[in-house]
Amino acid sequence: MANLIPKIPGLKNRKSSSPQKADLGSLGEPLDRAHPFYFGFLAASGAVIAVTLLRAFASASQVFVLILISLFFAAGLNPAVNFFQRRGLNRPTSVGAVVAIVIGFVALFALVAVPPIVDQVNLLVKNAPSLIESLKNNHTINSLNQHYGIVDSIQKKVTSSIHDGQFVVTAFGGVLGVGKAVLSGAISVLTILVLTLYFLASLPSVTQVAYRFVPASRRARVAGLSDAIIDRVGIFVGGQATVSFIAALYILIVGFIIGMPYPTALALLVFFCGLIPLIGHILGVAVVTLMCLTKSPLTALIAFVAYVLYVQVENYVVMPRIMRKSLSIPGLVTIIAALLGTSLLGLIGGLLAVPVAAAVLLIVDEVVFPKADLG
Repeated sequence: MANLIPKIPGLKNRKSSSPQKADLGSLGEPLDRAHPFYFGFLAASGAVIAVTLLRAFASASQVFVLILISLFFAAGLNPAVNFFQRRGLNRPTSVGAVVAIVIGFVALFALVAVPPIVDQVNLLVKNAPSLIESLKNNHTINSLNQHYGIVDSIQKKVTSSIHDGQFVVTAFGGVLGVGKAVLSGAISVLTILVLTLYFLASLPSVTQVAYRFVPASRRARVAGLSDAIIDRVGIFVGGQATVSFIAALYILIVGFIIGMPYPTALALLVFFCGLIPLIGHILGVAVVTLMCLTKSPLTALIAFVAYVLYVQVENYVVMPRIMRKSLSIPGLVTIIAALLGTSLLGLIGGLLAVPVAAAVLLIVDEVVFPKADLG
């Protein structure tokens, strides 16, 4: 058969022209994985890699925090995008509508609440020495001041700070501190806004790509659980917004009853403070009390007591009912998760704690308990 193949003139024999393979020696014995040196080398390499990764994550911790906040906001706004999609709009148009509504609400808050808040803060700073002087009208406080000079020292410090124009500057660590705080805050807000927009627009495609890393036999199960977790984050954001709206409406009604200065602006401020778990209402009650203090101490006292009473009702009645109904988690778990999250990661941990707890309970109900029942 080989003779039937015609020989082409000038064509060299490939087999004869290829260089001979160099003799690189024979394979050695496999490494002894039970040898102490092998184990020590692997352990040391793992420790070095772990330390390097931890240092890298620590250096980029602020970036990861911004990414987590953006993902949280994107998952929280996703139900609103789905609402517009069910009305016939496509995904980009729905995202644009939701972002426009959010930006419009923030602009309305800045237009309505910021100017009176700035005016009232300036008035409070101006009247701070006289307000501190009025504390001496109380017999007990006046007696303590006569013995220890507490009120006099506070009044002297506040007066000197106001007259020197260093009240706000020293609070932020100097002029450079003020500039760095403003610039850093503006960059962080802009970064979160852009990342949230991208995550919200590409959330379905990102999740579909992530699900492809899962084996096909388990892909449907993992996709269902992951979509349910994303939905629970959105439900949590909606529930938190509902609670904040109730708090703002309560403060608005109380403000009109007791003659609170700028009740509409303070109600909007309380709405935004209510979105922050645990510490949000602490900021709200401080601002509301200080604003009312510019009118009269009695108004400030009534506002403080009314706000504190509402916070107790919200913590033990309103919040557990809404979160238990929307996220199907007990009220005790909600409070414990928020406390642990705030202790571990601060404000970000408080924001993520409740939806993370809801996701863990979902996985336990759908994965852990069924396997335990079968065993």
